[in-house]
Amino acid sequence: MAQRSSGVKNRRMHEVKLSDGIITLSPLRLDDTEAHLAGEDERLVRWLSGGPGTREGVEAYIRHCREQWDTAGPLRAFGIRVGIDEALAGTIDLRFTAEGLSPGQVNVAYGLYPSWRGRGLATRAVILVSRYAASEGAKQAVIRVEPENAASSAVAPRAGFTPDKHTRGADGTRLDWYMRDLCIDTR
Repeated sequence: MAQRSSGVKNRRMHEVKLSDGIITLSPLRLDDTEAHLAGEDERLVRWLSGGPGTREGVEAYIRHCREQWDTAGPLRAFGIRVGIDEALAGTIDLRFTAEGLSPGQVNVAYGLYPSWRGRGLATRAVILVSRYAASEGAKQAVIRVEPENAASSAVAPRAGFTPDKHTRGADGTRLDWYMRDLCIDTR
């Protein structure tokens, strides 16, 4: 079950912590920079970030993510963490506003570092983040993925998403849309 780290009402949003007992999702921190850079590979660059990370670029992105948490902005970026030491295994983010989304929809994007793939962690993360999105008022979660990205395409149905439509990105890239209706009691 997803739980927040504290019931105290005036806690900052970036203190959100979600767990299913196997993985934990918590906002990205500056001390995640090294783990992210070490885990980044060709697949993450191609399917998620669009270019290799640099220390300065990753730190700037994490600061932007923290600002989004502090201001309840439309981006909520989480580290996917595993084990007692909460090793960073990848990232997952929600965008409550994005091109092509209707009101009430939230975009879900995720990526795991190579040594963590193939263990069902992305599916767990998508399920957890969907619960969180529902608790924040989202009505429908959307995963948009290029058809050639078989691993991400496979996560969607395992997390309860169904194929919906196909669109083209601004650069002409085909995107397959997977949708999942949300409610507070999502699985």
